[in-house]
Amino acid sequence: MNKLTRIQKISQIVNRDKDQPYGKQDILWEDRLEPMNVYKIPLEYLIYNQYNGRILSRTKSLESQGRKINPELDEDKKLIEKLLKDSNPGRNKQTLESLNKVGQEKVGIITRDGIIIDGNRRAMLLRQSGKRDYFKTVVLDVSLDEDPLAIEKLETTYQMGEDEKLGYNAIEKYLKAKGLDLRGVTHHKIADWMGETVGTIEQYLSIMKCMDDYLDYQGYNGIYTQLDEREDQFITLNKWLENFYGERGSKKAFDGYKNSDVDDLKIISFDYIRVKWEGKEFRNIADGLKTKHFFGNKTIWESFRDYHFKHIKPIKDAEGPIQYDSENLESYLNDRDNQFYLRTKNEHDRSCLEENIELHRQQVNNIKFANEPLKLVKGAIDSLEAINQKHPSFSTIDVVDKIEAINEKTTRMLSQNAPGRLLSRIIDMLKSIDIDANIEVDESLFLKVKEIEKIAYQIEKNLKDLE
Repeated sequence: MNKLTRIQKISQIVNRDKDQPYGKQDILWEDRLEPMNVYKIPLEYLIYNQYNGRILSRTKSLESQGRKINPELDEDKKLIEKLLKDSNPGRNKQTLESLNKVGQEKVGIITRDGIIIDGNRRAMLLRQSGKRDYFKTVVLDVSLDEDPLAIEKLETTYQMGEDEKLGYNAIEKYLKAKGLDLRGVTHHKIADWMGETVGTIEQYLSIMKCMDDYLDYQGYNGIYTQLDEREDQFITLNKWLENFYGERGSKKAFDGYKNSDVDDLKIISFDYIRVKWEGKEFRNIADGLKTKHFFGNKTIWESFRDYHFKHIKPIKDAEGPIQYDSENLESYLNDRDNQFYLRTKNEHDRSCLEENIELHRQQVNNIKFANEPLKLVKGAIDSLEAINQKHPSFSTIDVVDKIEAINEKTTRMLSQNAPGRLLSRIIDMLKSIDIDANIEVDESLFLKVKEIEKIAYQIEKNLKDLE
């Protein structure tokens, strides 16, 4: 059914029933609450709105792939219905049960050419139930083409009202604010339409900019489905970027940081967001007071940054080009992101992303407990005792070098703070040397013994001078 036919048939119903409508409904139209007639319009006369706020991220993602959606076509009508069904299966089930039991309780809103402004999901479920062939709705005396901004204002007011917002994908509100901003709607008006403050709208736009930067970085431009389940991390990252960019000397970052350091922070965070890193763990990177995160200490940050790029760059370089012509791009990209995460894991099923967080979180804690040596020493002993010395990697040069470094550091600590303890330890070590007939004796052993005697004599002399 084309647009002209829909207008004629809907107009016939309105003219026929305007004196005895199904009921009345107050509608906020042109800044006034207007009582409007409610009519029973056959479902076959209605057209879904593909830019409905509930599925905006999905339809925008499809359009970015060159997929034009025409809701007048049966194929695209079925596509929109699928998107509506998938948008909130739990709530759809509840609404369908209610429709089957008591019928349509909430009145919809359509234009005079049959485009659904409010009630797309309800109309879809009514069609699915098969128990009603009509939709109870207000009919605006305007088409979408005639006054698109007024229609969008009405749509936003109803779709983004507090009662409805809970049923929406978290990303949709950012897209709605961005779309209105691009159309030149003032932030004050957007805030009024969406039932938010101006400050909240400006935050939405800032966070949406961060989201778009992420999609551009990953090569997912305009594919908003890849923002799913990542909202909290974007909110957190955007806060960091607002605090740190501009080299204003934020007290929450290490001294002397540059914008280039913030660029690195952004890129690294994007890699963690890609694998949907848990929010609490994600905040270890740069959240809160400078003593509580990696970006608050230059040495820790540079170590964390270098570890990340060293391990992640080869993985990303090996990914290959994105297959944008995939039959199901959303599923393909989700799998691509999952494969990226799997490649970050080692033979022990440990991700280098996780190991990097844990390693540097321990360094932050070490600084935090610098004045509680007993706690740090006990933690070091516990870590050493946990080592499986039978594991093949224990004898690698890297591990041996670290053990030697630990020995050198503890020896230096004892020599400076408890020389008597160190001498006792040396005596025990000398006593433990087993000289038997099987040992290979050469000149070097005698030289080492003479060196020990010489050092012992010098220590004794120094002690006597102190008496």
